[in-house]
Amino acid sequence: MVLLTRLFFISRIFFMGFLISGTAVAETSPIEPVDAPISIIEAAADDNVAQSIQASLEPLKSAFPPLLTAPRYRRVDVSRLVMDFYTHRAYRAAWADDSDVAQLIASLNATDTDGLIPADFHVDELVRSHAAMQATSVTPEQRAAFDVATTHTFITALLQLRRGKVDPLRLDIHWNFDSNGVDPRDDVNAFFAALDHHDVAKAFALAPPQEAVYVGLRQALAQLRGIRDRGGWPKVAVDHSLKPGMDEPAVAQLRARMVAAGFLDPRLIHGTKYDGAVAAAVKKYQNEQYLGADGMAGATTLAALNVPVQARIDQVRVNMERARWLLYKLQGTFVIVDIAGYKVAMYRDGQPIWRSRVQVGKTARNTPIFQAQISYITFNPTWTVPPTILKEDVLPKIQSNPGYLAANRIRVLDREGNVLDPSTVDWSNPRGLTLRQDAGPDSSLGQVVIRFPNEYSIYLHDTPHRELFAKTVRATSSGCIRVENPLQLVELLFNDPVKWNSEGIQKQLANGKTENIRLPVKVPVLLAYWTVDLGSDGRVAFKPDVYGYDEPVLRALNRPSPLPVLDLHSAVGSVASARQ
Repeated sequence: MVLLTRLFFISRIFFMGFLISGTAVAETSPIEPVDAPISIIEAAADDNVAQSIQASLEPLKSAFPPLLTAPRYRRVDVSRLVMDFYTHRAYRAAWADDSDVAQLIASLNATDTDGLIPADFHVDELVRSHAAMQATSVTPEQRAAFDVATTHTFITALLQLRRGKVDPLRLDIHWNFDSNGVDPRDDVNAFFAALDHHDVAKAFALAPPQEAVYVGLRQALAQLRGIRDRGGWPKVAVDHSLKPGMDEPAVAQLRARMVAAGFLDPRLIHGTKYDGAVAAAVKKYQNEQYLGADGMAGATTLAALNVPVQARIDQVRVNMERARWLLYKLQGTFVIVDIAGYKVAMYRDGQPIWRSRVQVGKTARNTPIFQAQISYITFNPTWTVPPTILKEDVLPKIQSNPGYLAANRIRVLDREGNVLDPSTVDWSNPRGLTLRQDAGPDSSLGQVVIRFPNEYSIYLHDTPHRELFAKTVRATSSGCIRVENPLQLVELLFNDPVKWNSEGIQKQLANGKTENIRLPVKVPVLLAYWTVDLGSDGRVAFKPDVYGYDEPVLRALNRPSPLPVLDLHSAVGSVASARQ
């Protein structure tokens, strides 16, 4: 009897913890609620477990507004899905088959291969409760508690795999990557269909992103964990730079590290000379890791080499989470800016057709993460100096050099748009002025601007600062994205080989007029942030986290879901109050 009571309370606590609509629900289920109407079906008169399930869920109905008038939530309420699921199946138990439970337990334990934490799903409690049910006669109420709790865990885990554990809105209030084009009902219905067909393992196999990049990250995660379990990679313990031509013991450590990284032939692991082979290996490493490729192991390179393997494991986990947020958006035709990778690409029919290097915002003026629609191109653009740049950059230059404005073809305008003589302006306290640079190839925006209206006034554009594209780290702009080959992108965006081919674009530029030309079809643009790269050979390169965005994601990813001990009435009250 003690065991039965313990089983009942384990199952109830297990279920109640997930009913709280705070961190646990908000961080585990990133899709909107299903809006299908509910048809109420009474539990079968001779099915005591179904009647107990119905009785346990009945109090929850008052916690939710009617479906037809309910507000749309960005992230689904799992408890609502559980209630809807059992309503549609006349409250029949879903986990009467022991093999389904066994598949679920194995699948939950395997979520660590996707960078998730199996303990989040309380697998131990599930195992103990299931074992107790098999070994002991249990009441319908106990079976009902177990069944509902298990369904809740099933949905929660699959949604974490499908759309991520962490709610990006909690990290960035401006996050606007929505699920347009992705019907959440398809996901949820697929989960329940797999359960009905006793194919729980298949549901877990198909839930994560199926794209090659995600599969590659999963493989990289397994490889890095293998390195960690074998003791990690060698450290290069030296307090000074290592350079070609040196002969010292620390070079032997560097050789071992280059072998471990796969850049140096294992047969060359021994030796203390910094010869050509070592220098070539270091250059390859530096190129892959977004470091200046000079072949010398200076402070920055040594710091990267000595990053613990666990930190790289966490970096991959963070980027797998970002992949779960975004990969479902990468379909059809779109442009994607990889901010941390300083590059941009255009895809058509899901395949890359063009790539280019970019310069992004400095750390103090970072390029925001968001999505928008490219709608028009500005040829021969003028540049209106933004207030921040005027105050922090341009004004000091004007004050120190009276000829700065003329040299850069910048006009001074008053509030009515009248051109002023710069010599009449009190530059120690300028007010009500607009500074506008005339169009021209050497203007700050170059020859073209690729526009996508947004609240940040961010855009893609040409630049006269072409020398900066040769740098490895290109966080050099004031927030907008400078593109190395913008005219190529413009041609692809128009997708009109007759009118807007290369010759047509040059003709438009040659007339010298500042003119906005709308695209025949708007093209989605996604400004995203990834701190790993996956090469065609499956190798993972780690980028510097230039804006420091990884750590908040990792903290949220590692945060456990709380399981307060509450009775059913208290849990319902918490859900109801959270919606008010």
